[in-house]
Amino acid sequence: MLKKVILVDEKDREIGWEEKIKVHKDGKLHRAFSIFIFNSKGEILLQKRAETKYHSPGLWTNTCCSHPTPGKNLIDEATRRLKEEMGIESNLREIFSFIYKSNWGDLTEYEFDHVFVGKFDGTPALNKEEAEDWKWIKPEELKRDIKENPEKYTYWFKLILDRVLKIEKYRIARGAIFW
Repeated sequence: MLKKVILVDEKDREIGWEEKIKVHKDGKLHRAFSIFIFNSKGEILLQKRAETKYHSPGLWTNTCCSHPTPGKNLIDEATRRLKEEMGIESNLREIFSFIYKSNWGDLTEYEFDHVFVGKFDGTPALNKEEAEDWKWIKPEELKRDIKENPEKYTYWFKLILDRVLKIEKYRIARGAIFW
C-alpha cells in the first residue's frame, strides 16, 4: 500500500492528500513532524537513518521524523511513530513549526514541519527499517561535531537544532517543569 501524506498551504491548512513519493518528486508542500527526545542528563537522542531510506540514508538526525497519516491527530501520530521507529513512549509537546525546502537529486523535501520534544531515560528499541543506529549526545558535543562534519547530518536537523536547544534552555533557566 502506498503511503499518503497531507498536502497543506503555507498556513498549514489541509488542501488534500497524495502519495508520498509523488509529493517528494513534485516538490509539494506537505505536513511533517520532527521529534527531539532528551534524557534527564540533558542529552539528545539521535538516530542514524537506515541505509535503505530513499533520501538522506545513513545520516544522523533527530530522534524521529515522519509524516502524519491523513485523517489522524498530529500528536497521536507523532507518539505512534516514535514508538514504531524507536520503541520509545514519551509525553510529547509541540514547541514550534516552520516551513523548509531542500533538494536531494530528483526529490524535493518541502515540509510544514511540527517540532515536538519529550523525555526518555533508557535504551531505544530500533526498527531497523527506519534507523540503523542511535546515540545519546550532549548538545555542546553535537554542535561541535556538526561544525566539523556537517555532511554526517540531515539538512532539517541542522536547520532546527539551535532553535530547539534555545527554547529548552530558556524553559529550564526559568524553572519550567518540562515533563
